[in-house]
Amino acid sequence: MISSYVSLKRAGSNLVGLCPFHNEKSPSFTVFPATKGFYCFGCGVGGDVITFVMKAENLDYIGAITHLAKRCGMEMPENDFQKNDPNAVKKSRIYAMNRDAARFFHDMLSRPEGAAGLAYLRSRGLTDAVIRRFGLGFAPDDFHLPKPLFVDHMHRLGYTDRELEAGFLVKFSQNKRPYPLFRNRVMFPVIDTTGEVVAFGGRVMDDSKPKYLNSSDTPVFKKSRNLFALNLARHSCAERIVLCEGYMDVIAVHAAGVPCAVATLGTAITAEQAHIMARYTKEVVIAYDMDAAGRTAAEKAIRLLDSVGVKTKILKLDDAKDPDEYIRRFGADKFRLRLNDSENQFDYRCNTIISAHNLEDFNDRMACISELTKLLSTLHTDVERDIYIGRLSEKLKVSPESLKNDVVRLRKRTVKQEEKNALKKELQKSEGYGDRINPEKVGNRLAASAEEVILGILLLYPENLRGITEDTAVRRGLCEDDFMTSFNRRVFSFLREQMLQRGAFDIGYLGQSFGDDEIGRIVGMQVARSRLTKNDMDVLEEMLGVLRAEKSKRTEENSLDALRAMIERKKTAGTTGE
Repeated sequence: MISSYVSLKRAGSNLVGLCPFHNEKSPSFTVFPATKGFYCFGCGVGGDVITFVMKAENLDYIGAITHLAKRCGMEMPENDFQKNDPNAVKKSRIYAMNRDAARFFHDMLSRPEGAAGLAYLRSRGLTDAVIRRFGLGFAPDDFHLPKPLFVDHMHRLGYTDRELEAGFLVKFSQNKRPYPLFRNRVMFPVIDTTGEVVAFGGRVMDDSKPKYLNSSDTPVFKKSRNLFALNLARHSCAERIVLCEGYMDVIAVHAAGVPCAVATLGTAITAEQAHIMARYTKEVVIAYDMDAAGRTAAEKAIRLLDSVGVKTKILKLDDAKDPDEYIRRFGADKFRLRLNDSENQFDYRCNTIISAHNLEDFNDRMACISELTKLLSTLHTDVERDIYIGRLSEKLKVSPESLKNDVVRLRKRTVKQEEKNALKKELQKSEGYGDRINPEKVGNRLAASAEEVILGILLLYPENLRGITEDTAVRRGLCEDDFMTSFNRRVFSFLREQMLQRGAFDIGYLGQSFGDDEIGRIVGMQVARSRLTKNDMDVLEEMLGVLRAEKSKRTEENSLDALRAMIERKKTAGTTGE
């Protein structure tokens, strides 16, 4: 399964390849056939095939299992995985409800109630084939009817008001009557990479506000973790993705013969979306509006995509405000030519700085040179710096030598600061600072280390759980109360519960109780111990001793602190005459 995403090569008893979840040149992604798990020594992602699919396909635990079941031609009994919440709306119901809602909106285009929507789409140059490909539709303006068409239709299909509300399709009036959330809007279904309709976007056909109305987060949809049209673009985006601002831009770019366009969903790009694009492509062309807001959004996109190792270019369309308008004015052929001539992100940044300054004014020119020098110092190779120094020295009318001297001096300072920051980050990491998964580690470093050793051994050899948890003549068995950090305590409880219920431990069950980052940490503990030869009861006993000594020490410190506080209170009471 994993080999369909990653090119793997044999390395002893394991398989290795380039990690699909972060940018790397040397393979650190390892698959362990013996444990049916994987772990990346570069970014710390780990788990089993379910965890892998969760990350690779941007799915939750249930979604990943459903995806795998479909690939195998199996039906998944959802009740086995449904949370024990009688009030919870099943995800399968929301998926089905969204599909039926999308059909309703699409069918409206062929009915009198949807004539305005169809006319609008036609006015934007969309053909029937494009409308079908994206599943576009129309939400009628039927709020004032005795029973809105949409609500009546969904009720007839058996969906309850609670389900419609959970899927962000209806709201309730003051007299508790449901009404459609999307009204008098052209509708854009958001479809995930497995083909499920997960959300909707609705656009008005005039200048009223809000221009776009997008689904809020639901049990099947997280806005920050989805991209519009990725379900279509994923098949054509190995070389590049065109990142647009809105639905119409994406559709226009696809219709122009560039089927690799996507858009964020009503928000600026998120780190999660950058990671998603990094799994699919080598390069992102940012096709935002070039107004002030667009430039700010482009800078953020460059920064986030650069952090995940994706190259970026900027598409500048000076003769139109966005790709949709440009294509309608100048045609698809000219758009594709402009797309291929997109600026790389460094040229874009240089030109942005230069255009913001008056080079005829001495002070402004010096400020421009200062900003460009800082930018040049961020380039990591001598060749790149020399090329840009040559170009910019000519444009700025300064000698290449003087510009290079300033850049080299600033580069040395930058490298020194980067090394200092990297060392500080490593020290903080070893001490537990900034640990989002186990934040209590920073105040319990020795205890947390002992906990990780214990858990690593038990994850590797769960049969040792009985020996270390049973009381003996010389010591009390290990229990939850011995753990000083909440995260490690959760892992131990889960492991013990699995052993009691099933008599065995399987990484695949972690997804029911832990997030993917937490699973990566847990698998990391197991992998760390697998690389050592001594993982027996002697090590467990030793770490249990360390753990209890640390807890006793902390209890004693807390008692002393409480005693000092009591003495201080008595002193204060004595001086005030109380």
